[in-house]
Amino acid sequence: MMKQLPFNNLEEMINTSGNPVFALRGSQIGPFPFPGVAPEYTNWRDEQRAWQEAVAILNLSHHETDVYISGPDAIKLFSRIGANRFDNFPVNRAKQLCCCNPDGFLIADGILFHLEEDLYRVAGTPMICNYVQYHAETGGYDVSADREDNSLLREGPPRLFMYQIQGPNALELMRRVTDGEMPDIGFFHIGNFSIKDIPVRALRHGMAGSPGFEVFGDWSNGEKIMDLLVEAGQDLGVRKVGSLAYPTTSVESAWLALPIPAIYDHPDLQGYRQWLTARNPEVIASLGGSFVSDNIQDYYVRPEELGYARFIDFNHDFIGKDALLGSIDSPARKKVTLVWNKDDAAEVLSSSLLDEETNAKFPTLPLCVYSMFQYDTVMQGNRQVGFAQYTINSANARAFLSLAVIDVAVSEPGTELTLLWGEPDTKRPTVESHVMRKVRVTVAPAPFYEKKIAQGNSWPAR
Repeated sequence: MMKQLPFNNLEEMINTSGNPVFALRGSQIGPFPFPGVAPEYTNWRDEQRAWQEAVAILNLSHHETDVYISGPDAIKLFSRIGANRFDNFPVNRAKQLCCCNPDGFLIADGILFHLEEDLYRVAGTPMICNYVQYHAETGGYDVSADREDNSLLREGPPRLFMYQIQGPNALELMRRVTDGEMPDIGFFHIGNFSIKDIPVRALRHGMAGSPGFEVFGDWSNGEKIMDLLVEAGQDLGVRKVGSLAYPTTSVESAWLALPIPAIYDHPDLQGYRQWLTARNPEVIASLGGSFVSDNIQDYYVRPEELGYARFIDFNHDFIGKDALLGSIDSPARKKVTLVWNKDDAAEVLSSSLLDEETNAKFPTLPLCVYSMFQYDTVMQGNRQVGFAQYTINSANARAFLSLAVIDVAVSEPGTELTLLWGEPDTKRPTVESHVMRKVRVTVAPAPFYEKKIAQGNSWPAR
């Protein structure tokens, strides 16, 4: 049980601490949790390889948050808070919902499903669901919001099972379990069909460069569907993916999973900060890594820096529109992958385990982050040029990879930079005493692997 905190909401947390950075950097909360799924079903290395070489099944049923929005003003709500286009969004379509603050900084993004004529589902991290729910409840819209938390917070089972089927053999697996009757589903369209007479739906998308599907249906059928998928895929190299390998998909797919939401300082968001209680991660999450600034805005990102400019629509009025109009065509930074120098990576790992006096920070494998919001400084010489958020060990790349946001001027693939690994002057008992390391890194594209789906977009595990 979480101890009683000296504040009730985010606004009080900021006022109590004097600076949200201080509070977040002092939090003892660890990385984002993935409940309800075994750490490994076989081993995380082969489970990673499955989504590149064969077929992987990833279980989304337990870790994500959902908000169901219904009512005649649903599209009006999404159009106001989302930078996307919504004038052509029929049933059985999905899109990446991108929400910004009035200054154009990203608050959060997630997947928006149009399930029925008057029913929408927002799925993803608590950050996107919190923001949507707040506006649904306080914005004067004729809508209702039905929230379903993840399995750490929810009582009872989820209402839906959600399985990602990913990899070069994903389509063949789906053909087998549907007896060849699966409909041809367009990218980010939703299909309705049956698996052995059990009704299911599937979102067509991809991750880590491979084609795939997100199959979902009534929770009561989830175990049977999983068994059917595993049985049908034995000779296709099917593997269930555990919670160790699962979050590493975000780096290979180039999805910045947990940037700090841009909500901590803008006066227009005071009401939202008062709405967010002490049970929300925006209030109690930890901020870690070598990048340290007293200015919370230094941790914010903009949608154009993440490659989201392609779906921002300026033909409607949305929060942050004016600010984005001035920056969308000339981003100052760019999302890239950083490949760690193998000798430096080996030294960090060896030192963290075997060097008693100058040990490096242990890079937990395969997801090396140790805070919910992880920010590590990236430098060129003595100049800071950005930050890395997620670092993983990839069995597919046989390398340590970091997903980073860096200055455009140093973003060309092949550019050599330096990443600072560790946390300066840490006082958190969850972080062991260590000596920081300079790690040589080389810029590579993001996503790291070439996309193999015709529409040219990929969406990672959420």
